[in-house]
Amino acid sequence: MSVPMISVFRMDRTAARRAFAGVLVNTLIANVTTSFLWFALTFWVYIETQSVLATGIIGGAYMLFVALFAMVFGTVVDRHRKHAVMLLSSVVSAVAFGAAGVLYLFFTEAQLLDLGAPWFWVFAGIILLGGVIEQLRNIALSTTVTLLIDEEKRANANGLVGTVQGIAFLVTSVFSGLSIGFLGMGWTLVIAIFFMGVTFVHLLFIRIPEAEPVPDPNSSGALDFRGSVQAIRMAPGLFALIIFSTFNNLIGGVYMALMDPYGLTLFNAQLWGIALAFASTGFLIGGALVAKFGLGKRPVRTMLLVVIAMGLLGGVFMLREWWPLYVVGMWFYMMLVPPVEAAEQTVIQKVVPFQRQGRVFGTAAAVEASAAPVTAFLIAPIAEFLIIPYMDSSAGRQRWGWLLGEGDARGIALVCLFAGLIMVVAAGLAFFTRSYRKLTLLYENAPEQQIPDGPDTADAPPVVPGVPPERRD
Repeated sequence: MSVPMISVFRMDRTAARRAFAGVLVNTLIANVTTSFLWFALTFWVYIETQSVLATGIIGGAYMLFVALFAMVFGTVVDRHRKHAVMLLSSVVSAVAFGAAGVLYLFFTEAQLLDLGAPWFWVFAGIILLGGVIEQLRNIALSTTVTLLIDEEKRANANGLVGTVQGIAFLVTSVFSGLSIGFLGMGWTLVIAIFFMGVTFVHLLFIRIPEAEPVPDPNSSGALDFRGSVQAIRMAPGLFALIIFSTFNNLIGGVYMALMDPYGLTLFNAQLWGIALAFASTGFLIGGALVAKFGLGKRPVRTMLLVVIAMGLLGGVFMLREWWPLYVVGMWFYMMLVPPVEAAEQTVIQKVVPFQRQGRVFGTAAAVEASAAPVTAFLIAPIAEFLIIPYMDSSAGRQRWGWLLGEGDARGIALVCLFAGLIMVVAAGLAFFTRSYRKLTLLYENAPEQQIPDGPDTADAPPVVPGVPPERRD
């Protein structure tokens, strides 16, 4: 006997809108907090050690952690109410940041910054863990858009999510640099611990109208890889979309590994934070445009066109070591990020059944995130030990000086130029694939997403994984 299905919006539109607004605000606080500490760690390590290799490894390790845990996170999201998942994320992040604070109290900065000693990697790893658990909240948020927002408005809602992420980037890029420059790493940790606690308290006042998730009889455990793959294979072309996004992340790993070292070559920590803040307003504009106008009838086509533009920008904004070119180029690059992310989310939210969306989002995040650390781990040492010395040599300047000019970071500029060109070619070729045509057709003809009927939980007590219903009050 089939389970009755009905859209959640027919139960209580007002509660749904109120819950979505609350979740967005809470996500903003959480993203600001984790990004604030993450940026601060990167700035602190590079300023104190001047090691491109160290910052590249830190950046790659973050994405590697996401790749390792995202599929488990997706299964957790599908098995529990989204509110409970977000509470769990806040608790784990707060505990991790607190543990990093304890290490900072017991060791000197010289000991923590010794790249050859284990305590540096323990300290950085704990902070990374606190940041990675935020991916659990992000996966839950993506499924919450399906739960709370009408189909025709989901692209716009995903634009709002991008806007929130842009605000977080704007705030953290300014205050991370200022905090490290004026307060130091110790007080930066105190600030992060406090605001992560704020996200937990704020969540206690949010109620998401959602039925208790029905266990999937085909789920194979905490890492339900088989169920995720089955859900992806049921949507022709979706696997190709994830693979393309993975390849795009391979190129993005180049920028992740090299953008901060390049910026810190042009600016000190405080000014680099301000420059990032200005550039990150591009996130706000890009997210706001998607929230206002959506992505059109063919979001995959929109995504590929935007990726081509990103590749062109990424290839040219370091052609000269001129800070206005770099900052303005970053602004336009970041403006194009929200449409790309919103397009993939919008497609998955329409073509994948709601009961499996957490696992699909988790699998996509795992596969896509696995690409960036590969690039970061490879490109950072290659840039530091091969390309940068080559571009500092007379042979490198003679061969590439006509295009890249002169400066201290021409090696980084050369790497980013080729990365951008590869991105343009890949996105252009994607238009001619069968998978692109299949997924476009599937999206156009997919029926409206339906949500399992259940009691309105807007006024119910918080649900915590593992706690029986009779003990939840």
